[in-house]
Amino acid sequence: MAGALSGLVVADFTRVLAGPYATMLLGDMGAKVIKVERPETGDDTRHWVPPHDSAGRATYFEAVNRNKSSVEIDLTTSAGLAQAAQLIKQADVVVQNFPQSIAKKLGLDYDAVKAHNPNVVYCSISGFGSKAGAAIPGYDLLVQAMGGLMSITGSNENEPSKVGVALVDVITGLHATIGILAALNHRNETGEGQEVAVNLLSSTLSALVNQASGFVSGGVIPKSLGNAHPSISPYEVYPTADRQIVLAVGNENQFGKLCAELGCPELIDDPRFNTNPNRVANRTALNGILIEKLSKHGADHWWKTLNNAGVPSGPINDMAEAFALAQAMELAPIVEIQQNGEVRKQVANPITFSKTPVEYRSAPPEIGEQF
Repeated sequence: MAGALSGLVVADFTRVLAGPYATMLLGDMGAKVIKVERPETGDDTRHWVPPHDSAGRATYFEAVNRNKSSVEIDLTTSAGLAQAAQLIKQADVVVQNFPQSIAKKLGLDYDAVKAHNPNVVYCSISGFGSKAGAAIPGYDLLVQAMGGLMSITGSNENEPSKVGVALVDVITGLHATIGILAALNHRNETGEGQEVAVNLLSSTLSALVNQASGFVSGGVIPKSLGNAHPSISPYEVYPTADRQIVLAVGNENQFGKLCAELGCPELIDDPRFNTNPNRVANRTALNGILIEKLSKHGADHWWKTLNNAGVPSGPINDMAEAFALAQAMELAPIVEIQQNGEVRKQVANPITFSKTPVEYRSAPPEIGEQF
C-alpha cells in the first residue's frame, strides 16, 4: 500500500536534528528522501558517540535518518554545486538548514533554488530567523537558554536546567513538516511552490504555550517551579513508601476521587482546597497532607488504585520501563528493519493512518548508500 506522500521527491540538505527529523517523517509517509552529505565525514551526528549500536553506528544519527538515500556531494566545488542543482531540479521539496550567508554562497537560498525549480516547496530552518538573528548559530541548548525554556525548567529559579532531550530541535522539525505539508497542499490546489521558513526561537516561544501566553496576555514572567504546575494543583511529583509517583489532577471531580482513595474526603470541602485556585494558593499545605497519605503504600499500589478510580497518576519510569509500558499498551513502539542481513531496530513513527500507513523501507544509510 502506497504511503500518503508516495511519488514526492525530497532533496535533504539538512544535518544534525531538526531538519533530518522533518525529512525522516516525510520519508516515513512515503516520500523519496535523498540526503546530501559531505564526502567521507557525512552528517555531524554520525560521529556523536556514545552511545552506539552493536555495529558501532552512532545512535543519534540512527534516530532521525531512516527511509533515506545518501549521496555524497562536495558543495564547495563547482562540480558539486552542479550536482546539487540537478537534484534540486527533480525535487518536489528542498529542505536546508545552513546559515543564511552560507546557503546563499552555496546556491541553496530560495531565489537560487526557485530559479532551478519554480514550483518547488522550499523549507529553510534557522536558529533565529533570517533578519537580525541570521548570523547566530542555532544550537538547541543555546535556544533553550535564550528562548526562555530554561528559565522555567529546573528545581528553582536559581538553578535553570535544559530539558533532557533536544526538544527545541524536535519541535522545530515538527513545525517544518507541518509547513511543508501545507505548502504541498497549496501547490496541489494552485500549482505554485513557495518558501516555508521556520526557526528555533519562534518554535520555542510557540511551544511555551500557557507560559508564553501568561506573559503576552497577563504580563506574568513565570519562574521555575520544579515539577509543580503554575496553574494546577495537585499536579507534580510525590514520594510514596518506595519510589516517586506523579499526580496530574486536572479538575474537581478528579480531586474528589483522589481524596476518597487517600482516605481524606474532608479535604473536598476544606476552604483551602475546595477549588483549584485555592489549591494552587495553598499548595504547600495540601502537599504536606498528600505526602503523609501516600507514604502508607508504594508507587505501584497507588498507580493501580488511583487509575482504577479515575485519578491520573503514574510512576516515573526510566527508558526501559517506558518502552515496556508502551508495549503493554499494544502501541508497538519499536520496529525492526531487515537490511543487508542485519536487523536494525528503530523507534516507531507515532502516527497511524487507516489508509496510507507509514513505511519502514530502509534503515539509516551509510554515506553514499542508495535505496
